[in-house]
Amino acid sequence: MPGPSRPGADSRKENNVNLRRWSAGLLAAALFVPGLAACKSQSADSDGTAAASPTPVDPKAALFASTQEISKGNFTFTMTGGPEVNGGGTVHMPSKSAEMKMATGAASADDMSMNMHLVFIDTDSWVKLEIGGEMADAIPAFKAMKGKYQHIDRTKVKGAKNLEFDFADVDPAGSDALVKAVTDVKQTGEGAYAGTLDATKLTDSDMLDADDIKKLGDKAGALPFTAKLDGQGRLTEFTVQMPAVGDTKAYDMTVRYADYGTATPVQKPPAKQVVEASDQVYEMFKD
Repeated sequence: MPGPSRPGADSRKENNVNLRRWSAGLLAAALFVPGLAACKSQSADSDGTAAASPTPVDPKAALFASTQEISKGNFTFTMTGGPEVNGGGTVHMPSKSAEMKMATGAASADDMSMNMHLVFIDTDSWVKLEIGGEMADAIPAFKAMKGKYQHIDRTKVKGAKNLEFDFADVDPAGSDALVKAVTDVKQTGEGAYAGTLDATKLTDSDMLDADDIKKLGDKAGALPFTAKLDGQGRLTEFTVQMPAVGDTKAYDMTVRYADYGTATPVQKPPAKQVVEASDQVYEMFKD
């Protein structure tokens, strides 16, 4: 992301707008518009040691069934999208808590990096932003955020849905929507599958959002993917192979799931690190 030629009110305003879009886009692509059915209760068989239904023989049916355990909301996950985006976190419905950590970019003279930690416990939420790089260092508000968790005022989050978490929809990638967009699949090994999906059919997965799909053009109709299931038929990895488009090189978008039924509750940030969120935080995350 190019830096301003010289600091000033206009350039700072533009930087704030660009960063807001960048931050919100990353969040939306990684966490907050999942496509799973509501998790209304925690059943006894959600424990990680409980036997799951046998994996269907038909490859497509196996993929459809593989996302059912995600909807119970008790797992950890990681996500990667190209060389510069890495994230992960926990969803723990029994305690109604969740968290997401993300790191993106590498700070340099002209670029910004961002480390972000979002914590959700029932109706409370916090966000910690560490924004680095020369351009970020020129903005006092960003420097003031370092080391602090911003406590979110629920009355101010309208128009900033990325600062909320809907515990009725718990999947960080919308994998249910991804598998429903599969047009061709075959089993390539024990618990391993490969095929293609039609991204134009996606409506509820922000692993691929509308902007991504539009940029792909005709290529969006047949994106290669691979998937892995564990011995109980639960999805453990889903990778979409993104083709090169324009100046963007080909890369993989991958979500991995683990610790089904055995995730641990997310803890509140230490009180001494918590401040009330500034107005700029809400502005950054507005839709």
